[in-house]
Amino acid sequence: MPETQRFPSLSHWGAFTAVVEGGRLRACEPFPHDPAPSPILRSMPGMIHSPLRIARPAVRQGWLRDRARSDGSARGSEPFVEVDWDVALKLVSEELARVRSQHGDAAIFGGSYGWSSAGRLHHARTLTHRFLNAGGGCVMQAGNYSWGAAQFLLPHVIGTYAPVTGRVTDWKSVEAHTRLFIAFGGLPLRNTQITSGGAGEHSTPRWLERARRAGIEFVVISPTQADVPDGLPARWIPIRPNTDTAMMLAMVHTLLTEQRHDAGFVRTHCTGFDRFADYVLGKADGTAKSAEWAAGICGVPADVMRELARRAASVRTLITCTWSLQRAHRGEQPYWAVIALAAALGQVGLPGGGFAFGHGSMNGVGNPRPGVAAPEMSAGRNPTGRSIPVARIADMLLHPGEPFEFNGKRDTYPDIRLVYWAGGNPFHHHQDLNRLMRAWSRPETIIVHESWWTPTARRADIVLPATTTLERNDIGGSSRDRFVLAMHQALPPHAHSRNDFDIYRELAAMAGYEAAFTEGRDESQWLRHIYGELAANWREAGFDAPDFEAFWQAGFLELPEPSREFVLFEDFRRDPQAHPLQTPSGKIEIYSERIAAFGYDDCPPHPAWVEPVEWLGAAASARYPLHLVTSQPGDKLHSQLDAGEVSVSAKIHGRERVHMSEQDAVSRGIANGDLVRVFNDRGACIAAAVVSAGVMPGVAIMSTGAWFDPDGAALDRHGNPNVLTVDVGTSRLTQAPSALSALVDIRKWEGEVPPVRAFEVPQLV
Repeated sequence: MPETQRFPSLSHWGAFTAVVEGGRLRACEPFPHDPAPSPILRSMPGMIHSPLRIARPAVRQGWLRDRARSDGSARGSEPFVEVDWDVALKLVSEELARVRSQHGDAAIFGGSYGWSSAGRLHHARTLTHRFLNAGGGCVMQAGNYSWGAAQFLLPHVIGTYAPVTGRVTDWKSVEAHTRLFIAFGGLPLRNTQITSGGAGEHSTPRWLERARRAGIEFVVISPTQADVPDGLPARWIPIRPNTDTAMMLAMVHTLLTEQRHDAGFVRTHCTGFDRFADYVLGKADGTAKSAEWAAGICGVPADVMRELARRAASVRTLITCTWSLQRAHRGEQPYWAVIALAAALGQVGLPGGGFAFGHGSMNGVGNPRPGVAAPEMSAGRNPTGRSIPVARIADMLLHPGEPFEFNGKRDTYPDIRLVYWAGGNPFHHHQDLNRLMRAWSRPETIIVHESWWTPTARRADIVLPATTTLERNDIGGSSRDRFVLAMHQALPPHAHSRNDFDIYRELAAMAGYEAAFTEGRDESQWLRHIYGELAANWREAGFDAPDFEAFWQAGFLELPEPSREFVLFEDFRRDPQAHPLQTPSGKIEIYSERIAAFGYDDCPPHPAWVEPVEWLGAAASARYPLHLVTSQPGDKLHSQLDAGEVSVSAKIHGRERVHMSEQDAVSRGIANGDLVRVFNDRGACIAAAVVSAGVMPGVAIMSTGAWFDPDGAALDRHGNPNVLTVDVGTSRLTQAPSALSALVDIRKWEGEVPPVRAFEVPQLV
């Protein structure tokens, strides 16, 4: 019998023990302290040993022949030539040097996205930027796809975007004090499997059960009943996608006209509420934002909105928004409006009251945890100082030299000659993938670190095989979780793969700046350094932290739950003069003079109803009558593990599912399980229909994450909905992604069905 070995480790979907027999990963056993482990763990053994693993460095055949003069449109269709590491690193080093010398540091785009590992040392985004920064810098991405609008709006309104990352009034306070919990966007538990930096405990289901037992009334406002957690007796209010702002404004209108708002709070703790109130009451534009007005926009009956506003004013109420609401065109508005609604109720800073963000978007939001550091590693300073808004990649590549506006500043898109990407899949995250493919053909060279032949690896010029989490040592943890986890190497590197740190160390040495990149530390020394900084922070805060060897042997470190409830803006509520917010006025800015000075016609200086580019009230809805909601998947993380057991078993006929109402399915002759074509002017994809009574008419819902599988004619064969989503910024203020503003139609697939090719290895010569 082969020896069984066990190694502690961590993923973004949970901590686990890797069980290794005969040099193969046999199982991932959940962390004993995790009350609700994610089933996604089951996909890991198959993916670690998948035939999709990249074995050796590989170079696109046309690029190897012609270098930067090669045809970029051939990316994704040409064979690859496998080479040894010396050749591959020489090619990368020479190409970086050529681009820097001929075009400057700002001709390099460091496009990593940081979800490849929960470990903080082998964190691909950090290491990519650290390497490129040490060599002279690059163009980076500002913000992220998850909460990009919130990240740049909220500092203007409340002085920080920390609440959107999970630091909100905690569940202990909610359990003890909240009587009404209103969830705009819902509370989908599938998203609470995941947290950046990893999870020792999946806490949301436990806290929801405690809240239920405490008698808290839950209201879920979403286009789909699937956003109501199983077993939670919540009231579901269906709403048209992208119209939550109108409903919030109508609730404020009810509070104002019935004199149920807290006039004292908005006077002492807010600025500009009177100007916002004039807008709501119609004094500014002649249109009162009443419940009757909103009903025609959002499809929620007027009396339902009025009754909910009255109920919220009568009890301690917490209002929360999912991140998805701000991933839509004009996504700034629902977040600003929910703050204005909470301010009108006057409960901001009270135990169990006010506003929050992210419940149902990530594990650990509101989790009671002391405010001390999680493990981290610095990427260093970018000498170029250049960045673009995260979701404007295609704009940048297609339109170098053109101006763009962002958060009060005006800049021009750089002329990118080389893209260096590690730890992410833009052919998952980005919108309008057919447009991105055109943009992706423009750079002279694309270098990718990857463990599998993903859509991004297949569209690279040079592919360097990277190890996975279980093939290196690391340390992980999240500011939303009470555990820090040791991540022991359980397996040798697959084939000829190397970890990102060592790849960058060798490249830095070839270019003469190894010391700047490594600071004289190898993997083991970096782990001790990262842990040492964390332990010092914990001890200073009064918490025990053993030495590194004891931590590494134990496999984890646990913070105690704080004895005192955390209430967002509690000090500000008590004394706004002594504890002002980091806004120009020190108060909640319901009207922002700073944003007004920017002069953006697509982002007014107070919360407002601004029509999205595509929604069910737009003229285009006559042609494309279904609003496509692209949700996060429950069977994988983004596109990670899409070829794994859990994800593959959830597909129908090998395709991603599209959920639609019975009414919409019957009118199109579509039955449950039928293959369908989902389409608009941007593209089309094949999906499998799931007919549901829990989806409101006029709405279609597809999870993202299916590996991009185009047929060369704007059709994705696998069910990737981002061939359909619109690639425009939310506004000039935040320039965030607008993925959830997309109109489509659906028809039953007729004729021969093309095979899915997403999980095939490219030709290697």
